[in-house]
Amino acid sequence: MKPIREHHAPVPGRLPENLLEAAQPVVLRGLVSHWPMVREARRSDRAAVDYLHGCWGGAPVAIMTGPPEIDGRIFYNDDFTGMNFGRADAPLPTLMEELLKLADAERPPCYYVGSTTVDTCLPGFRAHNDLDLSALRSCDGAAPEALASVWLGNRSRIAPHYDLPDNIACVAAGHRRFTLFPPEQLVNLYVGPIDFTPAGQPVSLVDLKHPDFERFPRFAQALEQAQVAELGPGDALYIPSMWWHQVEALDAFNVLVNYWWRQAPAHMDPPVFALMLALLTMRDLPAAQRRAWQGIFDHYVFNAGPDTAAHIPEHARHALAPLTAEGAANLRGHLIQRLRQR
Repeated sequence: MKPIREHHAPVPGRLPENLLEAAQPVVLRGLVSHWPMVREARRSDRAAVDYLHGCWGGAPVAIMTGPPEIDGRIFYNDDFTGMNFGRADAPLPTLMEELLKLADAERPPCYYVGSTTVDTCLPGFRAHNDLDLSALRSCDGAAPEALASVWLGNRSRIAPHYDLPDNIACVAAGHRRFTLFPPEQLVNLYVGPIDFTPAGQPVSLVDLKHPDFERFPRFAQALEQAQVAELGPGDALYIPSMWWHQVEALDAFNVLVNYWWRQAPAHMDPPVFALMLALLTMRDLPAAQRRAWQGIFDHYVFNAGPDTAAHIPEHARHALAPLTAEGAANLRGHLIQRLRQR
């Protein structure tokens, strides 16, 4: 493993303008060190909890709860018939007070709040703790419209997974270790089911804390390409779209706020839909037919360009025309109709 490259923010809150160009992860030391939440977290966990009490809007939060035996690893149960954690709803202040009580426990149960919308859970938070993304420009030249989410709990380990959106993860309290793998390491990560997952995204089945190289021998190659960084309060990390990442919360009380956005028009559906349809329609075809369809996808999707449909009159290109919101709605309706006919 090698360290993730770092950019030391000359001014807290200011993002480098070329952040998205290389599509490579970057540690942004001190990016949100000016947040009042970070200041309180550096004082003490008690101060951080008291600060969040003042931001809470009254809505309960969804909590993943696991016994001490899982060692913070949010994962499947032993026989892959379910998960090794339960779920419960509770007021955020109640959870945070419980975390403070367990701070000195040698083997506490795991409590994990994941991907909760900041504006719903902590409506007062972003008034003084926010990140300006206007310096960034997506592929269409527009500034990202990001969703801000909060992640909170005690020590936890979230297995390597990818996310479709680009992501800036900001540590507001505690410390977190991020281990990242480039997208092409998929074959070496031994990924589990895509439609039965601990938290929505497919995950690697390898335990990074105790890797079993007899069962997962190619994982050694993934580790050679891995990048790792440990972040403290005020630090941030840019995780490009589709990069695999494991996230470990290292302290008895941890808070992370992330911003994620897609570099794609809003009318485009998640590509995983195409993957699931491909499994349904193509994976089990004879090899020659799969190769033919691979060529078709290369022609119409992966290598598509101005010449792909240039021989068709512009008004008659239909689905082969540049995708618009209206065209996306037509394609979606056509697909839904065809699926209903099955």
